[in-house]
Amino acid sequence: MIDAHSHLENEAFDKDREEIIARMEEDGLDAVVNVGSDIETSRAVAELAKKHDRLFAVVGIHPQEAKYYNDAVREELIALAKDEKVLAIGECGLDYYYENSPRDVQREVFRAMCDLAAEVDLPLVIHSRDAAEETYDIVRDFLEAHPGHHVLIHCYSYSVEMMARFMALGCYISLGGVTTFKNAKVPKKVAAAVPMDRLLLETDCPYMTPEPNRGKRNEPKYVANVAKNIAALRGMDVAELVAHTDENTKRFYKWKK
Repeated sequence: MIDAHSHLENEAFDKDREEIIARMEEDGLDAVVNVGSDIETSRAVAELAKKHDRLFAVVGIHPQEAKYYNDAVREELIALAKDEKVLAIGECGLDYYYENSPRDVQREVFRAMCDLAAEVDLPLVIHSRDAAEETYDIVRDFLEAHPGHHVLIHCYSYSVEMMARFMALGCYISLGGVTTFKNAKVPKKVAAAVPMDRLLLETDCPYMTPEPNRGKRNEPKYVANVAKNIAALRGMDVAELVAHTDENTKRFYKWKK
C-alpha cells in the first residue's frame, strides 16, 4: 500500500520519526511520498528520501508560504528536483481559507510552480482550499500549454461536479481521512464517484487523522483506514481498491522503481 501524500518531516514526528519509518514494512506500507511546503521542508523531505528506500519526495512551495518565494528558492528547487527520489513539484496552489500570503502572490507563485514542473518535467501536486474556480482556471491554462502533464489535486475538498471538470482535464485526485468523518457527505460522494483510474490514497499526516483515530496524530499506517472506508463506499474489496490506487500512484508519479 502507498501513502501518496504525507509530511513525515513535520516536527510532530521529531521524537519517533525513525521508528515509524522502520516499521513501514510491518505496517503494510510499500512506499510513502513525503511532501514539502517551503524550501526548508523541501530540503528535509529530499534528505529523508535519500536515507530510506521506501520514502520518496515532492518539493515545492505551499500557497501559505508563497510570500517567501524568490529566485534563489526557485534555483534550489530545480537542484533538488534532479534527485531521482524527488517525484514531483508541490505542494503548490491556492489557499483562500487562511490567506497567510496575499491572493495575488499565491496566484503568481502557483503559476511559477506550474512553469517549474514543466521545466523539470515532473508531475504537479496541488493544494487547493476555498479556491476551486481559480485553481481550475490556472490548471486548465497550464494543461493547454502542456498537454498530458500529470496533475494531482491532493486532499480534494470540492464537489462531485467540480471533480468531474478536473477529470475532464486529465487530473488525478487523492483522498484521505476526511472521507471517514461521519458528517463529510460531499467527500464521501466524491470517493464513490471518482473514476477508479484517477484515485490516489493519502494521509496528509500528521493532519486529518481518519476514524477511528480522529483526534490523535495521523501516521502513514492509517492510510489503511482510508482504503477500508473508500472500498466500503464503492462496494468493493479493499485489496482490489488498493491494487488500483497503488497502480494509479505509480502512474501519476512516473514511478522509477
